[in-house]
Amino acid sequence: MPNDADVPEELTREVWSLLYTFVEHNGRKRELAEALGFRPGAGRAKVLFRLRSGPMTLGEIARAERFDAPYATVIVDQLEEKKMVKRQADPSDHRRKLVALTPAGERAIAIADKVLSTPPAVMNRLTDAELRTLTVLLTRLLEGQSS
Repeated sequence: MPNDADVPEELTREVWSLLYTFVEHNGRKRELAEALGFRPGAGRAKVLFRLRSGPMTLGEIARAERFDAPYATVIVDQLEEKKMVKRQADPSDHRRKLVALTPAGERAIAIADKVLSTPPAVMNRLTDAELRTLTVLLTRLLEGQSS
């Protein structure tokens, strides 16, 4: 395994710059915004994806996304206006409300998944062997990260 002394810093910076430029140039923000009917920034898409695993309280959403509680409320209010989420009584504690996806929210996630999983056409320029090599390298980088 190479260590920091084995790889010139300039090369590492160049590779990072190329990766960053590629992702920025081929990002899906515009397509996602058109598909969802709103810009995916500002936490709305994050909350939709977070609710995929099941209903959560506003407090749980705020903690999971590292939002403050008032901001989580604003995000949920916006998603509720778009009929993508609904508030419902928590069956285990009727004083609390759970936020859950609606069928429209589930459709939005399915659309977003399709948009985000569609690779840019430029990737068709790579051969099978190149794609396999890239997969191995990116997997290795991701395995070195903490979640």
